[in-house]
Amino acid sequence: MRPLRIFFATDIHGSETCFRKFINAGQAYQADALVMGGDITGKMIVLLVAGAGGIWSVQWLGARRTVTGDELAALEKEISMAGCYPYRTTPEEVAALEADPDELKRVFRTTMQEAVRRWLLLAEERLRGTGIECYVTPGNDDDLFVDQAFASLNGVTNPESRLVHIKGEVEMISSGYSNRTPWNSPRELEEEQLAEKISALAAQLQAPQRAIFNFHCPPYDVGLDTAPRLDATLKPVTGIGGVQMIPVGSTAVLEAITHFRPLLGLHGHIHESRGAVKVGPTLCVNPGSEYTEGILRGCLVLLDGKRVRDYLLTSG
Repeated sequence: MRPLRIFFATDIHGSETCFRKFINAGQAYQADALVMGGDITGKMIVLLVAGAGGIWSVQWLGARRTVTGDELAALEKEISMAGCYPYRTTPEEVAALEADPDELKRVFRTTMQEAVRRWLLLAEERLRGTGIECYVTPGNDDDLFVDQAFASLNGVTNPESRLVHIKGEVEMISSGYSNRTPWNSPRELEEEQLAEKISALAAQLQAPQRAIFNFHCPPYDVGLDTAPRLDATLKPVTGIGGVQMIPVGSTAVLEAITHFRPLLGLHGHIHESRGAVKVGPTLCVNPGSEYTEGILRGCLVLLDGKRVRDYLLTSG
C-alpha cells in the first residue's frame, strides 16, 4: 500500500517565490497533500510613486531607485519575491497617506488581502485535476481579515480551528495561534486559552493517536523553539558565548502532544529552529524558514496507517 505523502512548509511571510515553490512541490514530491503552517503574509508595503515622463521612484533596500515604465513590472516582481507588497501610487496619494496613518493601514491591508487571494486562486488553478489537496493556515503574524481571502474557494482549504480529513484518511486539527510574543501579533493567546482551544479541537478527533496536530507554535523546549533572548528594546542579548538562546514555544502545545500522543506534529514560528524530534511517540517537525533568500524550507512526511514511515527535511 502506497503511503500518504504530505509536504509541509511554513513561515513564508509574503514571499511570492516561496509560495510558488510550495505549490510546485506538490507534483515535484508526488505529494497527496500540501500543508502550509502559518505566517503567510508579508510585513511591508512598498510605494511606487509615479513621476513625470513615465518615471517611477521607490525607496527599496535602503536606497532611492528610479525606473521607467518598461522596468516597473520587473521591479514589482523583485519586491513581491522578497515578501513585500508593491503599490503603485501618486505624490498626492503619498501625501494623503502620510497625513492619515489609518488610511495607510487600510491600503496595506487591502493590498495584502488581494495578494493572498491571488495566491490562493493560483493554487486552485495549478492544482486543479491533480488530486493534490491544499491546506493553508494563517499564523500568529497574519491579521484576522486574511481569512476572508479564502471565501468561495474550492481547491484550497483554511483548516484553522477545524477538523479535516486529508484524502479522507487522516484526521488533522489546526491552529495558527501562538502563546504570547514580544511583538503582540494578531493571533496570540495566554497559555491557558491556547490549551482550551486545543482541547476543544482534540475533542473532535476519533483517533488522536493517528492524527496530525498542525499547530503553528512548536511545543516548549523540545529543540524546535530555540530563539534569541531579547532585552527590553527587543535586541538580542549577547554574552561570552555569543547570542543567548532560549526556548520560546508553547507549554500548552507540549501538554497536548504529551497527553494525546498524535502521530505527527507540524510546527513553525521559530525560523532558526529547523529540525525533527520525537516527543514520546509523536514526530514533531519544524522545517524552519529562509524566505528572505527565496529558499523554501519544507518537510515531506510519509504516513503508513498507524505510523510515520519516513520523513525528509527539504530545501530548495
